[in-house]
Amino acid sequence: MAIGEIKELPKSWAMLGGDGPESYSQNSSYQKGVVDASMEMVDDGIMEKLDLKSLGFESTNDTFRIADFGCSVGPNTFFAVENIMKAVEHKHLAQFNNSAPLSGFQVFFNDVTTNDFNTLFKALRSNEKYCSAGVPGTFFGRLLPRSTLHFAHSSYCLHWLSKVPKEVLDSESPAWNKGSIQCDGLKKEVTKAYSAQFQSDMSTFLEARAQEIVGGGLMVIITGGLPDGVLMSQAGIGMYYDLLGSCLIDMAELGVVSEEKLDSFNLPLYYSSSKEIEEIIKANGNFSIERMDSLSHNIWKTSRETKIKVSVTGGRAVFQGLLEDHFGREVAEKTFENFETKLDENFSIIDGAAHEHIDHFILLKRNVN
Repeated sequence: MAIGEIKELPKSWAMLGGDGPESYSQNSSYQKGVVDASMEMVDDGIMEKLDLKSLGFESTNDTFRIADFGCSVGPNTFFAVENIMKAVEHKHLAQFNNSAPLSGFQVFFNDVTTNDFNTLFKALRSNEKYCSAGVPGTFFGRLLPRSTLHFAHSSYCLHWLSKVPKEVLDSESPAWNKGSIQCDGLKKEVTKAYSAQFQSDMSTFLEARAQEIVGGGLMVIITGGLPDGVLMSQAGIGMYYDLLGSCLIDMAELGVVSEEKLDSFNLPLYYSSSKEIEEIIKANGNFSIERMDSLSHNIWKTSRETKIKVSVTGGRAVFQGLLEDHFGREVAEKTFENFETKLDENFSIIDGAAHEHIDHFILLKRNVN
């Protein structure tokens, strides 16, 4: 795919907009926890790996430019970029001592064209430190001019694929995923199709960012994944998606949706291992891996009731648009009602899974060509 070519994602990939009780902005505490857990690693990475002198900030009073790819509707994106700015200011002070401070920051907030940018910018606090701009469009393609960015950030987005692999929806294909709505790892042909799509998408993302980030600039990627050698079906998150799928199967058995409609639905999600990601980055060749780690999330230390609430409300905020687009609003509403009941009944099984997914933290540095 040419760098300038943009893959257009379906409207349902956007999170639930607005600021109401079911919105993503009110129900993204898990994603906020991921941002919180990454802050120290981001601070360390900027202090140790960002060389402002080589980027020209000693002799010029240039603006430091940041982009958050997959910003959604807030407020988590604001916490992330403000932490980045603080860390850059500390680095500037440490590297140049008493020299003049940075002239300022420019922040680009990116998400798909159907993202609720109105809610995002309504929530943006007045801040003299930075100028902001919305950049609508899928990040699986170029979005900004060459060598625009000094720092790129993407949190909890890249386990979303640009599309569901066509093979898993084809009844004539060995990779037909009948009976499941996810890549559970139990059928090698399905896993191979999802893995190939992830590799293609991740490679496209890296190639586009390589054009936009200056040599010596940094990028942080945080994405959902699995420990090496662990299947999705063995992890609590895989059981969670199976439970959601069982609610849709119930609807089909009741005749509310057709079996064909159910078989044509799969989640566009792929939880990769660190080994897979490392291989893709190295094959791309435009970035050095400065750090690969996993994050520790505080949600697992909370009460059963809190975990269930976050799982239900967060799931609705993320997946309701996807289900409505495929099955209609009435089916989506009934599915989440049943899901809440089933999750309460089965939560001990999910919470007691032998494995859990991990949140990858990856710090990359753009090679200087």
